[in-house]
Amino acid sequence: MTDLGGSAQSWSLVAFCSVVTLTLLLCVLTGPDRDDLEEFYTGYRTLSPLRNGLAVAGDYISAATVLTIGGVIALCGYDGVVLALSTLLSLLLLMFLLAEPLHNTGRFTMGDALSRRVPGRAVRITACVVTLLSLIPMMIVQLAGVGQLLAFILGFSDGAMQTGCIVGAGVLMISYAALGGMRGTALIQIIKTVMLLGSGLVVAVLVLATFGWHPGTLVDTAAQRSGTGRAFLQYGLQFSDGPHPGLDMISTQVAIVLGGACLPHVTMRMFTAGNARQVRRTMSWAVSSVALFMLVITVIALGATALVGRERITAADPHGSTAYLLGARAVFGSEVSRAESLVFSTVTTAIFLTLLASVAGMTLACANSLAHDVTASRNQGMPALREMTLARVCALIVGLPVVLLAALAQHRSLQPLATLSFCMGASAIAPALVYSLFWRRFSKAGLLGTLIGGSVAVLVLMSGTRLVSGSPASAFPEADLNWFPFTTTALVSVPVGFACGWLGTVLSGRRSARRARERYAGIEQLILAGPPRRRPSWSPDGP
Repeated sequence: MTDLGGSAQSWSLVAFCSVVTLTLLLCVLTGPDRDDLEEFYTGYRTLSPLRNGLAVAGDYISAATVLTIGGVIALCGYDGVVLALSTLLSLLLLMFLLAEPLHNTGRFTMGDALSRRVPGRAVRITACVVTLLSLIPMMIVQLAGVGQLLAFILGFSDGAMQTGCIVGAGVLMISYAALGGMRGTALIQIIKTVMLLGSGLVVAVLVLATFGWHPGTLVDTAAQRSGTGRAFLQYGLQFSDGPHPGLDMISTQVAIVLGGACLPHVTMRMFTAGNARQVRRTMSWAVSSVALFMLVITVIALGATALVGRERITAADPHGSTAYLLGARAVFGSEVSRAESLVFSTVTTAIFLTLLASVAGMTLACANSLAHDVTASRNQGMPALREMTLARVCALIVGLPVVLLAALAQHRSLQPLATLSFCMGASAIAPALVYSLFWRRFSKAGLLGTLIGGSVAVLVLMSGTRLVSGSPASAFPEADLNWFPFTTTALVSVPVGFACGWLGTVLSGRRSARRARERYAGIEQLILAGPPRRRPSWSPDGP
């Protein structure tokens, strides 16, 4: 029932090649045709709220999100549903708390938003380093997943072919970012989101139809075939083998809620809206799209457990990463028609495009930060053509090491890298943004303390988790350095990040606090209400 037949494989291969050709062509056609930084970095802020919202949703729904959440729902039931809700809550946090202030204060990068409050080259360089630390691990995860995905779908197991797929995908991601800029990558994200939602809705409807349109029957069947009984429907199954399953689950949720909302490739989309009203409408579309997809992935993942069973899911991947694909394939039964093969190939192509688009967006965010925050900030008079060329070169500088690391790490557990990205966003970036946008007294020492302290806390604590060593499913199962009792670091590193910012500000002294208040007073209206509207030049009393 879950064997991917020759027809589905052939359709998938044709679809992959077609999508790669089409998206690369569209990226070239829609990319910047002039030496204009606004066009390359923001696409002139001309995207409509609907298209921009789909692009935000596309950046937010990474392949790691699809495959990881689908696997947790399929294997752990209730815990996976809570994880999906936490993912949605993260986007709501961005929508209601940070979206408009970020749009009002930022221009091209996260460094722009932070340096608006605390100017200085040190702030920009630190912001760039944190951007790289938070996105490169996730890029490695996504790119390594390309080889595994194609091997699973197309049925090959040769390591050289998987490495070749990773290299090919890496070339594509660099091309998307360098040639398309913001507008080109946005177009790819829109296509990806539409394909994910469209194909997912079709499969979810078929899953519900298989169980007589009764969600309760679907859930009960999944619980019976999960191998865990009623624990499948209860809290804590995901971390039941750890010393503190309840706290571990809370730590994971904190990392996702705070980290997912603040990752730089997501926040940079706030700079592409034309005004505050468009930001609100953009986020409304993004939240609606993500909410719909979380519902879709829940139905399909539960359908995978109910139709395939836990043993076959874990046999394909111990973490259940293929559950979404297995559920989509199993709903068609043993005999697959041409139409059903076409639907399944659309699902696989959507996942493949998700991998490429997500990595391209992250590559663009890293390249923009390197070019704009590190190099261009040192030379204020740098010509636009030179900065654009530099940004494209930076996409290559970022992309090549990521491709190499993905090829080397493809056969190890990559869950620590994905967790590291979310924890960096929650522990370093989230405190820095909240303090910078809303705390009057926040100083330069506090900002640097938050970014550096939160990052160091995550890196140190992550090395002691059982995701890195100490268990058969860890990245280094042969080692045993497991000294930290939780899977994610957020429960400790997030308070450390906030505390470092507070302590650095307090120790700065009264003079620094006074300067910080004066600086905040000068930009408070901009942060909270945006730039003042221009009054009309005509007067009703005039001629």
